[in-house]
Amino acid sequence: MNLESTLRVKRDAGKKLLVPYVTGGLGAAWLDVVRAVALAGADAIEIGIPFSDPVMDGRTIQEASQRALDIGATPAGIAADLSRLDIDVPLVVMTYYNPVQHAGHERFAAQLVAGGVDAAIVPDLPLDELDGWGDAADAAGIETVLLAGPTTGDERLQRICERTRGFLYGVALMGVTGERDHLAGQAKVMGQRCKAATDKPVLLGLGISTPAQAAEAADAADGVIVGSALVRRLLEGGGPEEAGAFVASLRAGLDADSVSG
Repeated sequence: MNLESTLRVKRDAGKKLLVPYVTGGLGAAWLDVVRAVALAGADAIEIGIPFSDPVMDGRTIQEASQRALDIGATPAGIAADLSRLDIDVPLVVMTYYNPVQHAGHERFAAQLVAGGVDAAIVPDLPLDELDGWGDAADAAGIETVLLAGPTTGDERLQRICERTRGFLYGVALMGVTGERDHLAGQAKVMGQRCKAATDKPVLLGLGISTPAQAAEAADAADGVIVGSALVRRLLEGGGPEEAGAFVASLRAGLDADSVSG
């Protein structure tokens, strides 16, 4: 399944895109959580590969990553688990460069392919240092999603837009992942800048925590990524049913905004 083409078709049909984030290996039922959020209306699903030093992530994702590591989660194990899924939405892994480098570019890409993964986000691997992984990913058919933030200059934003695959990840605020009471003021500006720079799907992430915030952010972009608000529910003991209900509420908020807009 091709991530970018799937998202383009849905976007061009007038749908606002929803990509929930689930920490891979977080408990015995984590694959059931992935299935539940797929059924609840996710257009793609981001799977976090736990890492001991997740510098982009705040307290919630850090805790989830550590819990998953403590019970034995590994990149190869998560990819193998994903191969058992039978869902009709694209899968995107999010990890850091250390596990990619440790496995080797070609081997890591092959593991993702074997797991049925369509794309990867490696936030600590900048555009200027992408060649080794980027080439291996392209050769394997793995789409590498790049990020652009509020401090990204116009010329660099254009280069990122040209190189990103799957979609452009617009970082909605300066900081780390985590729930916020209000949508960051930078979010809409970031969405507008990204949309003006590329025809590829643009999704905003970081700090988007509620259906209302998701709808507000999506007004300036093609959709949203929601992670910490979902993962917190899992850390607090919520299982597939609660995860699905939360994603369904996000889906309803985005769909209602699309109709009213």
